[in-house]
Amino acid sequence: MIWFLSLNPILQGLLATLFTWFITALGSSVVFFFKDVKKSILNSMLGFGAGVMIAASFWSLLNPAIELCEDLGYNAWLIPTIGFIMGGLFIVLSDKFLDKFTLKDLKLEDSMKLKSYKKSILLVLAVTLHNIPEGLAVGVAFGGAAFGIPGCTVASAILLAIGIGLQNFPEGAAVSLPLRREGFSVGKSFLYGQASGLVEPIAGVLGVFMAISIRSILPILLSFSAGAMIGVVSSELIPEACIENKNLTTIGVIVGFSIMMILDVALG
Repeated sequence: MIWFLSLNPILQGLLATLFTWFITALGSSVVFFFKDVKKSILNSMLGFGAGVMIAASFWSLLNPAIELCEDLGYNAWLIPTIGFIMGGLFIVLSDKFLDKFTLKDLKLEDSMKLKSYKKSILLVLAVTLHNIPEGLAVGVAFGGAAFGIPGCTVASAILLAIGIGLQNFPEGAAVSLPLRREGFSVGKSFLYGQASGLVEPIAGVLGVFMAISIRSILPILLSFSAGAMIGVVSSELIPEACIENKNLTTIGVIVGFSIMMILDVALG
Protein backbone atom coordinates (compact mmCIF):
# COMPACT_ATOMS: atom_id res chain seq x y z
CA MET A 1 0.00 0.00 0.00
CA ILE A 2 2.86 2.40 0.85
CA TRP A 3 4.47 1.92 -2.56
CA PHE A 4 1.17 2.80 -4.23
CA LEU A 5 0.85 6.05 -2.25
CA SER A 6 4.31 7.12 -3.41
CA LEU A 7 3.45 6.77 -7.10
CA ASN A 8 2.68 9.60 -9.47
CA PRO A 9 -1.11 10.24 -9.50
CA ILE A 10 -1.27 9.37 -13.21
CA LEU A 11 0.25 5.97 -12.44
CA GLN A 12 -2.14 5.57 -9.52
CA GLY A 13 -5.10 6.26 -11.80
CA LEU A 14 -3.74 3.91 -14.45
CA LEU A 15 -3.20 1.04 -12.00
CA ALA A 16 -6.59 1.56 -10.38
CA THR A 17 -8.42 1.47 -13.71
CA LEU A 18 -6.32 -1.48 -14.90
CA PHE A 19 -7.73 -3.20 -11.81
CA THR A 20 -11.30 -2.35 -12.84
CA TRP A 21 -10.56 -3.68 -16.36
CA PHE A 22 -9.07 -6.86 -14.85
CA ILE A 23 -12.27 -7.49 -12.90
CA THR A 24 -14.23 -7.02 -16.12
CA ALA A 25 -12.00 -9.63 -17.75
CA LEU A 26 -12.45 -11.88 -14.73
CA GLY A 27 -16.22 -11.62 -15.10
CA SER A 28 -15.94 -12.35 -18.81
CA SER A 29 -13.87 -15.47 -18.06
CA VAL A 30 -16.87 -17.26 -16.54
CA VAL A 31 -17.78 -18.12 -20.13
CA PHE A 32 -14.97 -20.70 -20.00
CA PHE A 33 -16.74 -22.55 -17.19
CA PHE A 34 -20.46 -21.84 -17.50
CA LYS A 35 -23.01 -21.08 -20.16
CA ASP A 36 -25.03 -19.24 -17.54
CA VAL A 37 -24.57 -17.90 -14.00
CA LYS A 38 -27.18 -17.78 -11.27
CA LYS A 39 -28.98 -14.49 -11.75
CA SER A 40 -29.36 -13.82 -8.02
CA ILE A 41 -25.57 -13.71 -7.61
CA LEU A 42 -25.14 -11.24 -10.47
CA ASN A 43 -28.04 -9.12 -9.20
CA SER A 44 -26.54 -8.89 -5.72
CA MET A 45 -23.16 -7.82 -7.13
CA LEU A 46 -24.78 -5.24 -9.40
CA GLY A 47 -26.78 -3.88 -6.48
CA PHE A 48 -23.71 -3.69 -4.25
CA GLY A 49 -21.70 -1.93 -6.96
CA ALA A 50 -24.58 0.49 -7.55
CA GLY A 51 -24.71 1.34 -3.82
CA VAL A 52 -20.97 1.97 -3.73
CA MET A 53 -21.18 4.20 -6.79
CA ILE A 54 -24.12 6.22 -5.44
CA ALA A 55 -22.26 6.90 -2.18
CA ALA A 56 -19.00 7.66 -4.00
CA SER A 57 -20.74 10.05 -6.39
CA PHE A 58 -21.49 12.31 -3.42
CA TRP A 59 -18.70 11.83 -0.86
CA SER A 60 -15.83 11.29 -3.33
CA LEU A 61 -16.92 13.55 -6.19
CA LEU A 62 -19.85 15.95 -5.69
CA ASN A 63 -19.10 17.12 -2.15
CA PRO A 64 -15.39 17.77 -2.95
CA ALA A 65 -16.55 19.73 -6.02
CA ILE A 66 -18.71 21.94 -3.80
CA GLU A 67 -15.90 22.51 -1.30
CA LEU A 68 -13.41 23.29 -4.08
CA CYS A 69 -15.81 25.85 -5.57
CA GLU A 70 -15.85 27.62 -2.21
CA ASP A 71 -12.04 27.62 -2.08
CA LEU A 72 -11.77 28.97 -5.64
CA GLY A 73 -14.43 31.61 -5.07
CA TYR A 74 -16.90 30.04 -7.50
CA ASN A 75 -20.63 29.74 -6.97
CA ALA A 76 -20.80 26.72 -4.65
CA TRP A 77 -24.11 25.39 -5.95
CA LEU A 78 -24.31 26.52 -9.60
CA ILE A 79 -21.08 25.00 -10.97
CA PRO A 80 -21.56 21.56 -9.34
CA THR A 81 -25.20 21.52 -10.48
CA ILE A 82 -24.25 22.30 -14.08
CA GLY A 83 -21.53 19.64 -14.06
CA PHE A 84 -23.83 17.07 -12.48
CA ILE A 85 -26.59 17.70 -15.04
CA MET A 86 -24.08 17.55 -17.90
CA GLY A 87 -22.83 14.16 -16.68
CA GLY A 88 -26.33 12.78 -16.37
CA LEU A 89 -27.35 14.13 -19.79
CA PHE A 90 -24.27 12.52 -21.33
CA ILE A 91 -25.54 9.10 -20.24
CA VAL A 92 -29.16 9.82 -21.24
CA LEU A 93 -28.19 11.04 -24.71
CA SER A 94 -25.79 8.13 -25.18
CA ASP A 95 -28.60 5.70 -24.37
CA LYS A 96 -30.91 7.54 -26.78
CA PHE A 97 -28.33 7.25 -29.54
CA LEU A 98 -27.87 3.53 -28.98
CA ASP A 99 -31.65 2.93 -28.86
CA LYS A 100 -32.14 4.80 -32.13
CA PHE A 101 -29.26 2.96 -33.75
CA THR A 102 -30.67 -0.39 -32.62
CA LEU A 103 -34.17 0.31 -33.89
CA LYS A 104 -32.83 1.51 -37.23
CA ASP A 105 -30.86 -1.67 -37.76
CA LEU A 106 -33.73 -3.92 -36.74
CA LYS A 107 -36.01 -2.29 -39.31
CA LEU A 108 -33.50 -2.51 -42.14
CA GLU A 109 -32.38 -6.11 -41.71
CA ASP A 110 -34.54 -9.17 -42.32
CA SER A 111 -32.03 -11.87 -41.49
CA MET A 112 -32.51 -13.18 -37.92
CA LYS A 113 -28.88 -14.20 -37.76
CA LEU A 114 -27.71 -10.72 -38.68
CA LYS A 115 -30.11 -9.16 -36.19
CA SER A 116 -28.71 -11.37 -33.45
CA TYR A 117 -25.15 -10.50 -34.40
CA LYS A 118 -25.80 -6.76 -34.40
CA LYS A 119 -27.68 -6.97 -31.10
CA SER A 120 -24.62 -8.66 -29.57
CA ILE A 121 -22.26 -6.01 -30.90
CA LEU A 122 -24.54 -3.26 -29.60
CA LEU A 123 -24.45 -4.92 -26.19
CA VAL A 124 -20.65 -4.66 -26.21
CA LEU A 125 -20.84 -1.03 -27.35
CA ALA A 126 -23.39 -0.14 -24.67
CA VAL A 127 -21.26 -1.56 -21.85
CA THR A 128 -18.12 0.02 -23.32
CA LEU A 129 -19.81 3.42 -23.51
CA HIS A 130 -20.89 3.48 -19.90
CA ASN A 131 -17.45 2.32 -18.75
CA ILE A 132 -15.98 5.62 -19.97
CA PRO A 133 -17.43 7.83 -17.20
CA GLU A 134 -16.53 5.17 -14.64
CA GLY A 135 -12.86 5.30 -15.65
CA LEU A 136 -13.03 9.09 -15.80
CA ALA A 137 -14.50 9.21 -12.28
CA VAL A 138 -11.64 7.14 -10.86
CA GLY A 139 -9.04 9.26 -12.65
CA VAL A 140 -10.57 12.53 -11.48
CA ALA A 141 -10.73 11.19 -7.91
CA PHE A 142 -6.98 10.49 -7.93
CA GLY A 143 -6.32 13.87 -9.54
CA GLY A 144 -8.35 15.58 -6.83
CA ALA A 145 -6.42 13.69 -4.15
CA ALA A 146 -3.12 14.83 -5.70
CA PHE A 147 -4.27 18.44 -5.32
CA GLY A 148 -5.21 17.85 -1.68
CA ILE A 149 -8.84 18.83 -2.34
CA PRO A 150 -10.91 18.43 0.88
CA GLY A 151 -12.87 15.20 0.67
CA CYS A 152 -10.63 13.80 -2.09
CA THR A 153 -8.17 11.26 -0.70
CA VAL A 154 -6.21 8.41 -2.24
CA ALA A 155 -8.07 6.05 0.08
CA SER A 156 -11.48 7.22 -1.16
CA ALA A 157 -10.26 7.00 -4.78
CA ILE A 158 -9.11 3.42 -4.15
CA LEU A 159 -12.47 2.56 -2.59
CA LEU A 160 -14.23 4.03 -5.62
CA ALA A 161 -12.10 1.87 -7.93
CA ILE A 162 -12.90 -1.22 -5.83
CA GLY A 163 -16.64 -0.45 -5.97
CA ILE A 164 -16.56 0.02 -9.72
CA GLY A 165 -14.49 -3.13 -10.06
CA LEU A 166 -17.05 -5.16 -8.12
CA GLN A 167 -19.88 -4.15 -10.42
CA ASN A 168 -17.64 -4.76 -13.45
CA PHE A 169 -17.55 -8.49 -12.70
CA PRO A 170 -21.23 -9.12 -13.50
CA GLU A 171 -20.94 -6.67 -16.41
CA GLY A 172 -18.17 -8.74 -17.95
CA ALA A 173 -20.28 -11.86 -17.55
CA ALA A 174 -23.33 -10.01 -18.88
CA VAL A 175 -21.46 -9.43 -22.14
CA SER A 176 -19.60 -12.70 -22.66
CA LEU A 177 -22.42 -15.09 -21.71
CA PRO A 178 -25.04 -13.67 -24.12
CA LEU A 179 -22.45 -13.67 -26.90
CA ARG A 180 -21.77 -17.33 -26.21
CA ARG A 181 -25.50 -18.07 -26.32
CA GLU A 182 -25.69 -16.28 -29.68
CA GLY A 183 -23.19 -18.74 -31.14
CA PHE A 184 -19.88 -16.93 -30.68
CA SER A 185 -16.92 -19.13 -29.77
CA VAL A 186 -15.77 -19.20 -26.15
CA GLY A 187 -12.60 -17.32 -27.06
CA LYS A 188 -14.39 -14.56 -28.96
CA SER A 189 -17.03 -14.21 -26.24
CA PHE A 190 -14.30 -13.67 -23.65
CA LEU A 191 -12.35 -11.34 -25.95
CA TYR A 192 -15.31 -9.05 -26.60
CA GLY A 193 -16.38 -9.17 -22.95
CA GLN A 194 -13.05 -8.04 -21.56
CA ALA A 195 -12.60 -5.50 -24.35
CA SER A 196 -15.64 -3.61 -23.05
CA GLY A 197 -13.56 -2.61 -20.02
CA LEU A 198 -10.42 -1.49 -21.87
CA VAL A 199 -11.71 2.07 -22.15
CA GLU A 200 -11.52 2.52 -18.37
CA PRO A 201 -7.70 2.78 -18.12
CA ILE A 202 -7.70 5.24 -21.04
CA ALA A 203 -10.44 7.36 -19.46
CA GLY A 204 -8.76 7.02 -16.05
CA VAL A 205 -5.43 8.45 -17.23
CA LEU A 206 -7.25 11.22 -19.10
CA GLY A 207 -9.22 12.07 -15.96
CA VAL A 208 -6.08 12.34 -13.80
CA PHE A 209 -4.26 14.38 -16.42
CA MET A 210 -7.11 16.86 -16.79
CA ALA A 211 -7.61 17.13 -13.03
CA ILE A 212 -3.96 17.90 -12.22
CA SER A 213 -3.36 20.10 -15.27
CA ILE A 214 -6.36 22.42 -15.10
CA ARG A 215 -7.34 22.95 -11.47
CA SER A 216 -9.93 25.58 -12.38
CA ILE A 217 -12.12 23.03 -14.18
CA LEU A 218 -11.77 20.36 -11.51
CA PRO A 219 -15.18 21.19 -9.92
CA ILE A 220 -16.85 20.60 -13.30
CA LEU A 221 -14.92 17.35 -13.83
CA LEU A 222 -15.80 16.06 -10.37
CA SER A 223 -19.49 16.92 -10.63
CA PHE A 224 -19.68 15.68 -14.25
CA SER A 225 -18.27 12.34 -13.13
CA ALA A 226 -20.80 12.22 -10.28
CA GLY A 227 -23.71 12.91 -12.64
CA ALA A 228 -22.48 10.33 -15.15
CA MET A 229 -22.16 7.71 -12.44
CA ILE A 230 -25.69 8.35 -11.16
CA GLY A 231 -26.86 8.14 -14.77
CA VAL A 232 -25.18 4.77 -15.23
CA VAL A 233 -26.57 3.44 -11.96
CA SER A 234 -30.14 4.55 -12.66
CA SER A 235 -30.28 3.66 -16.36
CA GLU A 236 -28.16 0.51 -16.49
CA LEU A 237 -27.27 -1.17 -13.20
CA ILE A 238 -30.43 -0.99 -11.09
CA PRO A 239 -32.94 -1.71 -13.92
CA GLU A 240 -30.86 -4.70 -15.02
CA ALA A 241 -30.45 -5.99 -11.47
CA CYS A 242 -34.16 -5.64 -10.63
CA ILE A 243 -35.46 -7.78 -13.49
CA GLU A 244 -35.80 -10.93 -11.39
CA ASN A 245 -35.29 -10.23 -7.68
CA LYS A 246 -35.49 -6.60 -6.64
CA ASN A 247 -35.16 -7.46 -2.93
CA LEU A 248 -31.65 -8.85 -3.41
CA THR A 249 -30.75 -5.79 -5.44
CA THR A 250 -32.14 -3.45 -2.79
CA ILE A 251 -30.15 -5.19 -0.05
CA GLY A 252 -27.03 -5.00 -2.22
CA VAL A 253 -27.53 -1.27 -2.81
CA ILE A 254 -28.04 -0.56 0.91
CA VAL A 255 -25.02 -2.61 1.96
CA GLY A 256 -22.80 -1.13 -0.75
CA PHE A 257 -23.89 2.43 0.03
CA SER A 258 -23.44 1.96 3.79
CA ILE A 259 -19.96 0.45 3.50
CA MET A 260 -18.77 3.13 1.10
CA MET A 261 -20.24 5.90 3.25
CA ILE A 262 -18.63 4.59 6.45
CA LEU A 263 -15.22 4.03 4.86
CA ASP A 264 -15.25 7.27 2.89
CA VAL A 265 -16.24 9.43 5.86
CA ALA A 266 -13.94 7.58 8.27
CA LEU A 267 -10.92 7.66 5.95
CA GLY A 268 -11.66 11.11 4.49
